[in-house]
Amino acid sequence: MTQGILNWTRRGVLAAGAAMSLSLGAVAPAAAQTPPGVLIVGQIAEPKALDPAAVTAVNDFRILMNVYDGLVRYKSGTLEVEPALATGWEISEDGTVYTFKLREGVKFHDGSDFDAEAVKFNFDRMLNEDHPYHDTGPFPLAFFFSAVREVEVVDPLTVTFTLNAPYAPFLSNLAYPTGLIVSPAAVEQYGADFGRNPSGTGPFKFVEWRSNEAVVVEGNPDYWDGPTDLQAVVFRPITDANTRTAEMLAGGIDLMVEVPPVSLSEFQGDSFTVFEQAGPHVWFLILNAKEGPFAEKAVRQAANYAINKTALVDNVLEGTADVAAGPTPPAFAWAYNESLEPYPYDPDKAKALLAEAGMENPEVTFYVTEGGSGMLDPIAMGTAIQADLEAVGFDVTIETYEWNTFLGNVNPGLEGKADMAEMAWMTNDPDTLPYLALRTDAWPDKGGFNSGYYSNPEVDSLLEEARVATDQDKRAELYKKMQTIVQEDAPWVFVANWKQNAVTSDRVENFELQPSFFLLLKDVVKN
Repeated sequence: MTQGILNWTRRGVLAAGAAMSLSLGAVAPAAAQTPPGVLIVGQIAEPKALDPAAVTAVNDFRILMNVYDGLVRYKSGTLEVEPALATGWEISEDGTVYTFKLREGVKFHDGSDFDAEAVKFNFDRMLNEDHPYHDTGPFPLAFFFSAVREVEVVDPLTVTFTLNAPYAPFLSNLAYPTGLIVSPAAVEQYGADFGRNPSGTGPFKFVEWRSNEAVVVEGNPDYWDGPTDLQAVVFRPITDANTRTAEMLAGGIDLMVEVPPVSLSEFQGDSFTVFEQAGPHVWFLILNAKEGPFAEKAVRQAANYAINKTALVDNVLEGTADVAAGPTPPAFAWAYNESLEPYPYDPDKAKALLAEAGMENPEVTFYVTEGGSGMLDPIAMGTAIQADLEAVGFDVTIETYEWNTFLGNVNPGLEGKADMAEMAWMTNDPDTLPYLALRTDAWPDKGGFNSGYYSNPEVDSLLEEARVATDQDKRAELYKKMQTIVQEDAPWVFVANWKQNAVTSDRVENFELQPSFFLLLKDVVKN
C-alpha cells in the first residue's frame, strides 16, 4: 500500500466516525473522500485475533479468508471443495491417508516459503501439545482435525495426513478458516502476539490493526491466483447496528454485513445493492441442562413451546429467517430431517409442562449479546423471548454483554453462571455443530462448545458413527436420527435459520455473498 492510501485510511476512518455525531442531513458526502480502490467494510465487532487457528467467530473469519489460504477452498457460490494451496490430492482406499501435492513458488507475505514443512508446522502447532509453539493458542476448533494422527513431509511439495479412522468432513474442514495456513516464520518471530501480526499467502497482506478502529489490508501483487483489483480493504468494527446503518447511508462505509431487518427498506434505489443468500445457519438458545430449572427435560420443552418463534421471525426479523425445527439447518438438504416440525407456539402446553415438573416461577438468568456473528437482532430477540417466557411463569433476568465478552462467558460453560444464552452457528458440514456442541465429550472442560452440558449416549454414538461413514446416504440416515432425538430432548430452544444479507454502495462491483458466510473480496472492484 502506498503511504498516501495508508494516511487516507487513518484520516478517513476518523473523519467518518466523527461525521456520525452530526445529523445525516449535515454530513458531507463521505464517499467523495473515499479513493477508488479502497473498500471500507462495516464489521459487526472488533476481531478477537487474526490467527485463524485461534478464533471461532465468523466476524473474524471474514477478514482472515482474505489474508490466508488453505490447502483447499470452497468453490465460489458453493460449499464444494476445490484446490487452493494444494493443486490436487489422493485418498487411500481405506479413507485414512490423504496425500496433497502443493503449489510451487508460493511465498508467505513475510517472504518465507510455503512448502510441506509449513503445512506440517501449522497442524502440529494445533494438535501436538509438545510442539514448541503450541502455547501460541488456545486452538478452540482443533476438534476439526481430531482425526489426524500424523502429518508427514514426503518432499518439499508433498505432504500426507494420516487419520485414525475415515473422516468424511476432512476436506471440508480443511477449507474452513481453521485450516488456513499461517507463516511459521511469523509465528516464530511473534509467538503469542502472532494474532496481532498475521502473515499468510492470501490475496491481501496485513498492514495494521488499530484497536476498536480498523484492520487495514492491502492487495498482494504477487498472489498466486492473480492480483486483486482493490488496493486496500479497511475493516471497521461498528458494533451498534443503527450506527452501522447510518454510516452506510452517509457513505462512510462501502459494504455492510448483517443488515438489521428493520433497516433493509432504507437501502432501496440506485445508490445501494442489497444481497441475500441462504446458508447453513441456526440461531438457538443454549439451555443449562446440568443445573437449574433446565436440568429437567420437561422444562426445556416448556421453553420451546412458550416462545413464539413465528412472531420473532415475522416481526423482529421481518421475514429474513425461517423458524428452526432442530439443530441441523435445512441448507444441508441431504442431511436435513424434513419430517421434523418446529415446536408450535403453545403457552398452555408450556404451563402444563412446568406444572408437571413441579416448577413454579422458575428463576432464569439469560445471557444476551449486543451483537455478533450471525446473531441477527439479539437484544430485540432477547427481550421478546423474555416476555414470552414470563407469560407462562418463568422469572427471567437478562444480562447483556459485548460480543467477545459474551463468548468469554458462554464458551467455557454456563455452570454456576447462567441458565440460558443466545447463540448462532454458521457451519460447513452437518457434522460440525452437533459434534462440537452436543456430544458429552464436547463439554467445555473437555475442550468443546457444549456449554449447556447436554448428554445423551445415543446421540454421542450416532455422531461418532456418522463422521466415519464414507457413504453419504448412511451419514444422512444417522444425522436424521440424531435430529429426532435432540429435538425431543430439547437441549436448546430452536429458533431460526437466517438468510444472510449485505448491502454495498453503487461504487462496488463484483461482490457476491457466499453460502459459507465468509467475505471473499479478491475480485471486488471499487470505483
